[in-house]
Amino acid sequence: MTTPGFRPTHVVPPHGLPAWEAPDPARPTVPLDPLLPVQLVDRRGDWGYIRCANGWGAWVDGRLLVAVPDDPPAGGETDGIADPRPLLARVEQALADYRAAVEDLAAGGLDGEAFETRTEGLRIGLVVDGASMWLYDPQEGRWLYGDGRRLSTYATDRSVDGVDDGVRASDRLVAPEGER
Repeated sequence: MTTPGFRPTHVVPPHGLPAWEAPDPARPTVPLDPLLPVQLVDRRGDWGYIRCANGWGAWVDGRLLVAVPDDPPAGGETDGIADPRPLLARVEQALADYRAAVEDLAAGGLDGEAFETRTEGLRIGLVVDGASMWLYDPQEGRWLYGDGRRLSTYATDRSVDGVDDGVRASDRLVAPEGER
């Protein structure tokens, strides 16, 4: 269930992220899934307090979150990807490969280790909401926004200045609900 008014400001990096009950390494909690959309609510030095769509919150290393822009790119903006179909075809193939591995696992043709080996490195991300689409491009390490005609970069897990110092472009903070 999504909390009303939830709007992600960041996504968890592709490798997932450890989380803590408090900004204290002695109080770990459940780690966050890769590419999970989250809302950054507070910052204390390198610590960031995030809230998930279901209302659950935790402290993370805020430097590792991947920032997303306020709104999808304007219709006229592109970054060289005018046609979403090639990337959609790669998503379809990755999903077909994963589905085939699941079928083989369910039929007993694969054990757990063979399943992990067969699906290692497979990464798929696609959200469709009416005419809007968010698509993960694992080759480029970025989320793209599409309107059916063109794609534009929405969020990236790579440094935009070529120096991976943990700081991402458009890093921003959302004030807690009571402070807006």
